Amino acid sequence: MFIPKLVVTLREGYTRAQFTSDVVAGVIVGIVALPLAMAFAIASGVPPERGLYTAIVAGFLISALGGSRVQIGGPTGAFVVIVGAIVHQYGYTGLAVATFMAGLVLIGMGIARLGGTIKFIPFPVTTGFTSGIAVIIFSSQIKDLLGLRMAEVPLEFVEKWEAYWANLATVSWPTAALSAGCLALILLWPRVTRRIPGAVVVLVVATAASAALGLPVETIGSRFGQIPHGLPEPEVPAIGVTEVLDLVGPALTIAMLAAIESLLSAVVADGMIGGRHKSNMELVAQGVANIASPIFGGIPATGAIARTATNVKNGARTPVAGIVHALTLLLILVAFGGLAKYVPLAALAAILVVVSYNMSEWRSFRALLRGPRSDVAVLLATFGLTVLVDLTVAVAVGMVLAAFLFMKRMADVTDIHAITKEFREADDLNGADPMSIEKRTVPKEVEVYEVNGPFFFGVADRVKDILSVIGTPPRVFILRMRNVPAMDATGMNALMDLHAKCVRQGTTLILSGIHAQPLVALEKSGNVERIGRENLAADIDAALARARDILEGRVPEVAARAPAAAPTHR
Repeated sequence: MFIPKLVVTLREGYTRAQFTSDVVAGVIVGIVALPLAMAFAIASGVPPERGLYTAIVAGFLISALGGSRVQIGGPTGAFVVIVGAIVHQYGYTGLAVATFMAGLVLIGMGIARLGGTIKFIPFPVTTGFTSGIAVIIFSSQIKDLLGLRMAEVPLEFVEKWEAYWANLATVSWPTAALSAGCLALILLWPRVTRRIPGAVVVLVVATAASAALGLPVETIGSRFGQIPHGLPEPEVPAIGVTEVLDLVGPALTIAMLAAIESLLSAVVADGMIGGRHKSNMELVAQGVANIASPIFGGIPATGAIARTATNVKNGARTPVAGIVHALTLLLILVAFGGLAKYVPLAALAAILVVVSYNMSEWRSFRALLRGPRSDVAVLLATFGLTVLVDLTVAVAVGMVLAAFLFMKRMADVTDIHAITKEFREADDLNGADPMSIEKRTVPKEVEVYEVNGPFFFGVADRVKDILSVIGTPPRVFILRMRNVPAMDATGMNALMDLHAKCVRQGTTLILSGIHAQPLVALEKSGNVERIGRENLAADIDAALARARDILEGRVPEVAARAPAAAPTHR
């Protein structure tokens, strides 16, 4: 389980042709990652080189140790909101410590084999926070997109747009024109070729045009200074115990988002190549990468869906491509890092605007708005809280709301009713159910009820009220549980309340067709002995036979505790 995919693919046999394809794909995706890594770092409130360090160090480790064949790791737009907030409050040192701690959490999640938990995150929640992050990324780029002359951009969404509006008169028209040209080039370039990414073309063309025409626009160099020509010396972040405790929340948020994004990206990649990733190994690799990234001056990293897709489309089929992608970025940093200072910030802003559009998942968002009201509520709550409050709050509220609404739906579909001549199911009338009560004679003084669906706390009150609707207490009450797949503690408590009420009224309770999970729950709690094993019937025929014996006096109504036959859920 904890063998990296790199080892697996090499064991399978690695050909020269595949190596060539991986190298080509790795070089291309490395070039694609160059502007994105710098742009995500700047949008997060840190110098652009920290994005490059992350893409190199974390990208290498995620590919070398990960559980996906084609995953590309590095800084992503999903982290912009979190990183910006942490840097604003704790500075880069606090971010480094939080990232380091998140790496430890991710490793723990992988070792605990929690990789499969991604399937429990509802689609409206992931769509809601992803679309919300896209809106925040777009909002963060307005200053550089228009060249607004404002000292500092507020962190909060509403205050940010109020500040933009207040400073709208300070628009730099050369910057706005350059941004418009970059956006147009990115959108139109795929009509020329898809082999060379539009973001790379924009980076080169905008930098050349800005320098040649002497445009008065802000560049990386004018804001951040010179880009280093290599990786910094490793340094373990150090901070006090109090600060560490304060950073537990941010660290857990980073870990949670890194896990979600990386596993979603791995699932998408599986669909593209027809493979299957190792989710727990992927989490361990993400953890190692996020421990190493801040040691080399980086920021949080995770799987990047867009870059992973680019990797696959260019022929990558093994982690070698991801390793080549990291080495390509390292070579570019060493050989051409000095030229990065001439890159206009307007060009990077235009690239991020397109990234935010692609990230918005507006088609999925629109489709969900046409779905059930419960899903719409989860979607809008998660989206709104991500934009207006905080990503952590948004995901937590979205998950809790989705869970409550799901439980309500389960309670709505769980049916508890009497089985009488007047209340018949269509299948019973058509003879489709061989165990139908309609084909059997129910003696007088016997009531038969059936539960259809999970027997959990959402329906517990209905069970408690069953005997209240019956005028004269029956001598025997049969509860069919053949369609109850599971029962929780509250459901079992309601069942035992029903049993106690039956005892007080002189009624014998018989359970018919109980499944394995409810039976085991009753056994472990000792409630089987309270009900009586002889009152656990394998099917409705056995339950009716037991009822007749009681009515005819062949067995006492409180019988000896004889072992019952194993239920067959009929």
